[in-house]
Amino acid sequence: MPQAGVITRAVLFDLDGTLIDSAPDLAGAGNDMRVARGLAPYPLTHFRPMVGSGARGMVGRAFGVGPQDEAFTALRDEFLQRYEARMTQETHVFDGMAAVLDAFDVHAMRWGIVTNKATRFADPLVRALGLLPRAATLVCGDSTPHAKPHPAPLFEAARRIGVDAAECLYVGDDLRDVHAGRAAGMTTVAVHWGYLGEGDAIEAWGADHRIQTPNDLLKLLGMA
Repeated sequence: MPQAGVITRAVLFDLDGTLIDSAPDLAGAGNDMRVARGLAPYPLTHFRPMVGSGARGMVGRAFGVGPQDEAFTALRDEFLQRYEARMTQETHVFDGMAAVLDAFDVHAMRWGIVTNKATRFADPLVRALGLLPRAATLVCGDSTPHAKPHPAPLFEAARRIGVDAAECLYVGDDLRDVHAGRAAGMTTVAVHWGYLGEGDAIEAWGADHRIQTPNDLLKLLGMA
């Protein structure tokens, strides 16, 4: 259960790797760039661990360059253009998540999305997936002066929903999510089905809870 003595009045989700699987389109944009240069595409497994790092991670995986490299900015900008053009082709809500959101409707549990994805991408993507009308709020990477792991986006989401941050559960698949959630005083939940990155193992993140499947979230909340 959430932290002893804390009533959960809202659940906030990270987007990529938690609520939706956007890896196929993010990796696809990277491979589109490789193919355009006469290079062979990489398998999805090559890109998947770094999906949570966005354009920086995908360009790094596709071409082995980072922000310190002279070629990075042009490659990043091209990646973002290609991703924007295809970002709804293969992206989908994770298996089991639709049932979680349906249960939230039944139990009148408010939920929202807090992502580091820029509004330019997050808003149309969430709309295309039919999530925006159901979400109580969408806070993007450029909605506040600071992105995660800073707690500002989480505080903003709680403010918009009209609940105290301590009454929120924050669910994510990255160490930044746990750091942001804990800094905001929220109960944190780390998901094993996400992208997870290449840093510390999920067991070392210090989340209040770790879950293997979306249904485990309903169990945690006493809805299953």
